[in-house]
Amino acid sequence: MNIATDTLSGWRRSLAHRIESPRMQGALIALILVNAVILGLETSETIMARWGAELKFADRAILAVFVVEISLRLAVWRGAFFRDPWSVFDFIVVGIALIPATGPLAVLRALRVLRVLRLISMVPSMRRVAGGLLAAIPGLGSVIGIISVILYVFAVIATKLFSEQFPQWFGTLGESSYTLFQIMTLEGWGDIARSVMEVYPIAWLFFVIFILVSTFTMLNLFIAVVVTSMQGEHDREIGAESIDASHKQYLRHELAEIRSEMRTLRVLLQRHSGEMPLPDTL
Repeated sequence: MNIATDTLSGWRRSLAHRIESPRMQGALIALILVNAVILGLETSETIMARWGAELKFADRAILAVFVVEISLRLAVWRGAFFRDPWSVFDFIVVGIALIPATGPLAVLRALRVLRVLRLISMVPSMRRVAGGLLAAIPGLGSVIGIISVILYVFAVIATKLFSEQFPQWFGTLGESSYTLFQIMTLEGWGDIARSVMEVYPIAWLFFVIFILVSTFTMLNLFIAVVVTSMQGEHDREIGAESIDASHKQYLRHELAEIRSEMRTLRVLLQRHSGEMPLPDTL
């Protein structure tokens, strides 16, 4: 959890250190992985026929551990718990599993597998990647908008040029958009292009320009935005860790000075009360 424990006191600080200890985090990660395997095994009718009761018991036991862990974190951080996005994510994922999956809510049984996503919030490297992807969303919106405009323009051109001879690919604007999206992913575009070129020999120019613009330029720009956001997220995390380390060092320095002043004050009080002689220099 990305909330400092320095503001906590007493049993809450002690419990927070226990919850965030590497041993506890490792145990939770192991339980998440075991739970992922159990949920996968539940998709096999053969395995469920033989071990169904045991697997369901293990699944409920692991869920109980997750509920206890979330409850302890709520007890420690209280309102601050909901100010941390990853804690809210964990709360929602575990909470979904507690909803009775009966009647119209039966579809929620399939959502139990979302518990595996807790692995993202538990592993720092995965958390950085997910944070980078989320931070990239505003930039990706602009890139997606440009790609959509390019796709629309080329779809209109393709419909006007090739709809008469190739209605299965370019008969309507929607079919042209879908075909061009397929070509943009480079899936079977050679077969489509060669078929069109048999009727329109110069059609290669259209497909080459579209692929150069949409695939080699815009999709690479898409990747660049994601990579840049991930790097920025990593730099921010490193900067936050550096600030946190400096803050802790400052607190340790202040605490050492307070202890030194307390020792000096204790000596002066002892001298004043006659417990030890004052030096000639005073």
